[in-house]
Amino acid sequence: MALEDRVRELAGEVQPPDRDAAAKARERQLVLTKPPGSLGLLEELGMQLAGMAGEAPPPVPVNPAVVICAGDHGVLARGVSPWPQEVTAIMVRNFCAGGAAANVLAGTVGARVSVLDVGVAVDLEQRPLLRTAKKRYGTEDLSRRPAMSREDAAGAVISGAGVAEELIESGVDLLVTGDMGIGNTTPAAALISAFTGRPPKETTGRGTGIDDETFKLKVRVVEEALQLHEPDPADPLGVLAALGGLEHAAIVGLVLMGAVYGVPVVLDGVVSNSAALVAHTLASDCMGYLIAGHLSTEPGAAEALRYLGLEPVMNLSMRLGEGTGGLLAVPVVQAAASVLKEMATMEEAGIG
Repeated sequence: MALEDRVRELAGEVQPPDRDAAAKARERQLVLTKPPGSLGLLEELGMQLAGMAGEAPPPVPVNPAVVICAGDHGVLARGVSPWPQEVTAIMVRNFCAGGAAANVLAGTVGARVSVLDVGVAVDLEQRPLLRTAKKRYGTEDLSRRPAMSREDAAGAVISGAGVAEELIESGVDLLVTGDMGIGNTTPAAALISAFTGRPPKETTGRGTGIDDETFKLKVRVVEEALQLHEPDPADPLGVLAALGGLEHAAIVGLVLMGAVYGVPVVLDGVVSNSAALVAHTLASDCMGYLIAGHLSTEPGAAEALRYLGLEPVMNLSMRLGEGTGGLLAVPVVQAAASVLKEMATMEEAGIG
């Protein structure tokens, strides 16, 4: 079976969340020992988790994992970031050694860490935390030609899905999407503009903290890419191949497979959000399994969440990536399930 067909098959396996379970969770929220709606978004999350699990109250996720998908980008040659491409590989090694922010936060919330190399520009030595499914050594310059072939994009989607399935089968019950790739906020902005219709000046951010001149260049590069490829949102895999990164594609696979298994998928920042737009177009029902971990300061992140109708759990003015914002939302997601499962009802508390 061709890789594109496998992606379509995977997308077709996504089923909508259980509305009856979500409704039962809503009914339970109304009789718990609190004023209705007083726990705000926590109540909405609890109902969403019930729909994912098909039972109310839902199980509390106890075995989370973050998957950091890594790839390099040909568009970096245009000068969209001051950081050299070599930093991607250096950071992958840092993740594998346990020294990055994502590792620290994963340890804090009790999440395991997996790193997936789908497109780092150099070969990396084997490490216990590293999975290698390299489709190519980085992408092409998306402002001059397609970032990758449709086959490469589909292959990266399937690789991300494979890691998600492996983790879920081993007992993981909550996935956090992470990313690493110097220059990857440029393809993220291009994807967000392509799917939302918002102009690049509204979807492009400063990434690693670029100066004004570099920011103007970055916006222009995204504009050039959109003009060159004329992306059609009705062809999500084509848009992904023309404008995306290999790590973006792998995150699409994580989202789709998480949805197939009915496991909550917590999105991190702008890169994850741009990938979610692709996944949403492939299988709209996957939205019922997505949770926006936080609101990145990258403007495209807000545009993507607005389009997807997702309310971020937190806003800590973060923009690091790696899955850091998503990881910090894990205890909130767990709390949402715990409230439904453990909180007393009015009747149980003897309140008339």
